[in-house]
Formats: sequence, structure tokens, C-alpha cells
Amino acid sequence: MVNRVVLVGRLGGDPELRVTGSGHSVASMRLAVRRVRAQQGQQDTDWIDVVAWQKTAEYAANYLKKGYLISVDGRLQVREYETQAGEKRRAYEVVADSVQNLQPRDRTDNGGAAARPARPAPADAEPNVSQEIEDVFGQSDDDFDPFGDA
Repeated sequence: MVNRVVLVGRLGGDPELRVTGSGHSVASMRLAVRRVRAQQGQQDTDWIDVVAWQKTAEYAANYLKKGYLISVDGRLQVREYETQAGEKRRAYEVVADSVQNLQPRDRTDNGGAAARPARPAPADAEPNVSQEIEDVFGQSDDDFDPFGDA
């Protein structure tokens, strides 16, 4: 069985970073994703709740802002809970294994700062994907498990 979700959309607000009682970072985000209606050819927007933990949460809180185009790779989670009135409810959310900023690097926000800090590199150098994975996830790409089973 497979539970994998890949989304590309725009953030509806800045990610909200919190720390649990046990010291784990968690970020909550709402992602606006377009969906085309098959019959009319019109587009609707689905608002999807996304939760990220630890390094992914810290990355989201530090580098992502409302309106940014991002990709999310994760799994669907359904939580059941009871309201104060005793009604049973379900919450559907995507638990992000990875979140990536898809904004162009030269886009500026209201403060004039770049969307992501630029890394100095020689003009002829190829991007160091291994270093980026280690910077974002705190582990080398040899240890990186794209399915989050590690």
C-alpha cells in the first residue's frame, strides 16, 4: 500500500511555527491548490492543511512566506477528534516529508530581501545538491530516504 501526496501550490499565509512540550518543532500551513472541473473547464481552489515537523518545519518558518509557490511531498493523515459539544469530527492534513520553495531567487518581499539567501558560488560551478540536502534536512544524501522511512 502507498500513501504518498505531492502538491504544488501557493501558501495562504505565513507558516506558523510552534514547539511541542517535548521540544519538537512543528509548522502548520494552508496550501492553495488549483483543481480543474472536468465538465466546465473552470478552476476551483482547494485549501489543504499541511503540517511539517523538525528541520522541515524550521525551514518552512524561516524561508517561506504567504503567496510563495511551493511543493510539498508527504503523506495524507486523518485525525479523529471530538468537539466540546461531543460531536465526532475528522481532520485531513498532509504531513510533509519535504517542502521546497519554488519562488525565483530574485523575487523580493515587502522588505526588499531575497526570497532565499543566496549562496556564493563560482560562476561555472554546478549546484551542490548534496550540500543543500544536508543543509535543509541535517543529513547527507547518502542517508536521505525520500519516503521518510528512516
